[in-house]
Amino acid sequence: MTKANSKQHRRTFIKSLGAASAGVVFAANAPAILAADTPSVGPVPKRPFGRHKEMVSSLCLGGATLARAESAETATRIAHAAIDMGVTFFDNAWEYSQGRAEEWMGNAIQDRRDKVFLMTKVCTHNPGKESREKALAMLEESLKRLKTDHLDLWQVHQILEDSEADSIFIPDGVLQAIEQAKKQGKIRYCGFTGHAKPKTLLRVLSHKYPFDSVQMPLSAFDADDNGFQKLVLPEVLKQRLAPLAMKTLAGNAKPIKDGLATSEECLRYALSLPVTTVVSGIDTMEWLQKNAKVAANFKPMTPEEMASLAQRCSGKKDYQFYRRWAYRDGRPSGVFHA
Repeated sequence: MTKANSKQHRRTFIKSLGAASAGVVFAANAPAILAADTPSVGPVPKRPFGRHKEMVSSLCLGGATLARAESAETATRIAHAAIDMGVTFFDNAWEYSQGRAEEWMGNAIQDRRDKVFLMTKVCTHNPGKESREKALAMLEESLKRLKTDHLDLWQVHQILEDSEADSIFIPDGVLQAIEQAKKQGKIRYCGFTGHAKPKTLLRVLSHKYPFDSVQMPLSAFDADDNGFQKLVLPEVLKQRLAPLAMKTLAGNAKPIKDGLATSEECLRYALSLPVTTVVSGIDTMEWLQKNAKVAANFKPMTPEEMASLAQRCSGKKDYQFYRRWAYRDGRPSGVFHA
């Protein structure tokens, strides 16, 4: 994509975002960031990683859910099959399942590391002078568990409060750990995540630091005026960062059980947004095959289809449990009161 086309795409997207009811982004914006000659059947296609030329799969294997597979052997089979299907983006975090998520993923990819765009997250949630040292210690643990000498992407995990947003930029904070790790060749790109308060992510973005990605809820369940899709996604695109979508099913199976929506249409909705990839919770081969098929045969939803699904799903607090859940340095803290 040329620089001129990129600017035009962002202008078109932001204009349509403001006009769309309930914050729905028209699917017509999505093809602008798809890889050329996306096959209708076959491997999962790739999309550009934000402002960079590097391409990554539009479907990402989520490490948190992979750690809940039946066994480590099952997780390995799923990871290998995902790679064979063209899934190159792998997600994880230092704190998932007290380290098991990274260990299982590391075992699975150790003989095919060069085929994976590997991401994990640093979990220094408590602001303080020690956050740089703590972050670097977490990085070394993550590298050891993942059986690699570098990460393709390292993200600051789950920024919940304004104080945490500000703490990224304090002297001797996590940002200095990121810059040090980058100089040492231990990470290639950096970003941050959050799924509680859109305005907190905007607070991070207001610093205009050259992050490479932002991971956040982008789904039919978060398409209302106060959602990440309406408030944060336009700024992410304006800064030419890679939007990484998560919580496609609102973080649980309740929408499916209640008959509100199918997993296929929820995944297709997220893929119809101008995102780089959709992080998918997969703990069985059945779920992998189902989601990879949707991604491989993806056709953007029409504006009418997106609006209809968003009207059914968006803004219902019962389906936004992810806004209330938090971690504290590896320990679940229960309900987060927004």
